[in-house]
Amino acid sequence: MTKVEAAEREPEAATLHQKIAGEIRGKILSGEWPVGYRLPIEVDLAREYRVSRMTINKVLTQLARAGLIERVKKGGTFVSQPHTQSAVLEIGDIRREVESLKLPYAFRLMKAERRRATSADLALLDVSAGAPLLEVVCVHTAGGRPFCLEQRLINLVTVPDAASVEFKDVSPSQWLLSQIPWTSAEHRIHAAAAAGDDAVALEIAEGTACLVIERRTWGGSGPVTHVRLTYPGDRHTLIATFTPAS
Repeated sequence: MTKVEAAEREPEAATLHQKIAGEIRGKILSGEWPVGYRLPIEVDLAREYRVSRMTINKVLTQLARAGLIERVKKGGTFVSQPHTQSAVLEIGDIRREVESLKLPYAFRLMKAERRRATSADLALLDVSAGAPLLEVVCVHTAGGRPFCLEQRLINLVTVPDAASVEFKDVSPSQWLLSQIPWTSAEHRIHAAAAAGDDAVALEIAEGTACLVIERRTWGGSGPVTHVRLTYPGDRHTLIATFTPAS
């Protein structure tokens, strides 16, 4: 197979990979495969979907990263028990966050670029190397001051319509919330010191303490987006609601 032929086959392979992941995810989220259910072994899944065992391994790795399954060495693969100790975080709209503060909202698009996934992107979003992505960067403002820096990767295999959106009248976060239903999400929250271009975009001094929320979301067809939201530490309060574990 030539390099050109291999490149032409990449989107097809990526689409098949996401289709299988979506079907398995659907069985888990619908309850057809309940907590503790033992999944068929890789060889059987590969035979059922008529793909290589390597493809099935990638699908299961993606689902394990999403917390839907647990892979036990020499023991099999099982549907995971939900992590009841984790706080439940809403995927909110930044515009509503600002308006709740009684401040005028606006956003400024800084970058919107279609490109292929690099090796660095694979750690952020469960896609194949070379998969088509849309990289979007924008600054949300509150009362004319930078409120949040949004740095986002959108998987164009799962969300092809995003490639034609100009994001002039609607921000990437608003558009995704209104257009793409999500089935699962992962949050990572940490503190960071503003540096380089991030500090410039937020109009703060380097070293200023910031709250960083990194989020990955999945839909029925596979991974949808990875976003890094950076807030100056004095401009955002994170509130999570949760209930006692049963």
